[in-house]
Amino acid sequence: MTVFQIRIHGRGGQGVVTAAEMLSIAAFREGKHAQAFPSFGSERTGAPVVAFCRIDDKEIRLREPVMQPDALIIQDPTLLHQVDVFAGLAPGGTILINTSRSFEELGLKELMHRYRTCTVPASEIALKHVGRPLPNAALLGGFAAISEQVSLDSVTAAIGEKFSGKVAAANAAAAAEAFRHAQAD
Repeated sequence: MTVFQIRIHGRGGQGVVTAAEMLSIAAFREGKHAQAFPSFGSERTGAPVVAFCRIDDKEIRLREPVMQPDALIIQDPTLLHQVDVFAGLAPGGTILINTSRSFEELGLKELMHRYRTCTVPASEIALKHVGRPLPNAALLGGFAAISEQVSLDSVTAAIGEKFSGKVAAANAAAAAEAFRHAQAD
């Protein structure tokens, strides 16, 4: 396996950085090498935030931002028309968007022919399980279903390392529901 690079787009307060960290923990739990790091502009709630994760079978020496991702996780669909979230996406790459709308409804039908695409209503799923519309853990469940990079078990374990008690259980339930949703998509 060559290094698999993920770029996560969202807004401050949505758990973008935490998502990258949990994804790297999930990969590490499977015996892979992983790294996660954020890129901040203005560090305020609601501002666009990007975080990165790399997964590989061998040590990762790269330290620069992910400019040519193999996968995109878009936590906030309002960024689709504000930021060039698709910049540099590798041919045949994966796009996972937090929305209940289809790619056609989003005006992104042309991407469906060039990339592996999936939508998951992660904020709605999180609201149902966690009581807050924080999409990060649910999107990791969806990512596990479509990427073959990490398993749902590893995502659940990573959630358990980051959170505890009822919060961990609720986020794990959200990830599991999103995993099932993405498999059916």
